[in-house]
Amino acid sequence: MVQEIIDIIIVDDHEIFRNGLKMVINKLKYARVIGEASNGKDFLEIIKKKEPQLVFMDIEMPVMNGVEATRKALEDFPDMKIAALTMFNDEAYIESMLEAGAKGFLLKNINKDDLEQAIQSISRGHTYYSNELWDYFTRKVKDDHKTGKDILQFTKREMEVLQLLSEGLSNKEIAEKLFISERTVVGHKSNLLAKTNCKSTIGLLSYAIKNKLVDI
Repeated sequence: MVQEIIDIIIVDDHEIFRNGLKMVINKLKYARVIGEASNGKDFLEIIKKKEPQLVFMDIEMPVMNGVEATRKALEDFPDMKIAALTMFNDEAYIESMLEAGAKGFLLKNINKDDLEQAIQSISRGHTYYSNELWDYFTRKVKDDHKTGKDILQFTKREMEVLQLLSEGLSNKEIAEKLFISERTVVGHKSNLLAKTNCKSTIGLLSYAIKNKLVDI
């Protein structure tokens, strides 16, 4: 059985980084880079002609950043999988990328084995987060001596929202999945943040994974 080739586009404003990532990907038997762009605007032009299954998207770029480019791309191509390329200090942007619809987060210093795992996982519809990134945000979470679901009491709906967040769904996607309004989803997220004493969605997910509250 011939394995389908995964078509990938790389979007990053650093040419040397793009070239390095492209070289590694093109050596894989099951993936190839079909295009690249140095900013979100150029990327949106490329996908009018080429439709990749997977996009590696830098967050901070000139002309148009990764958050806006991700949001616009997924409006026209909702099945496209976008993974954010990030650094440890991008917490605010990571939060925005989650809401925009990113299905994964990779540190820019990712090794080949983790890159392969990310490509395989995300292309199959799962999410992927660099372990180092989760470890970093988990250390930042102030749990105020609250650990695990045996101490904290979550409603069934809150647990459903938390699970779907861990799967990379946006507020809109969660609302559609659970047949509730986006405003209700935001309300559940606010309750989860308050109960866990987390300051952001990425912190909440780190907390949830650390305490085995979700299946990933």
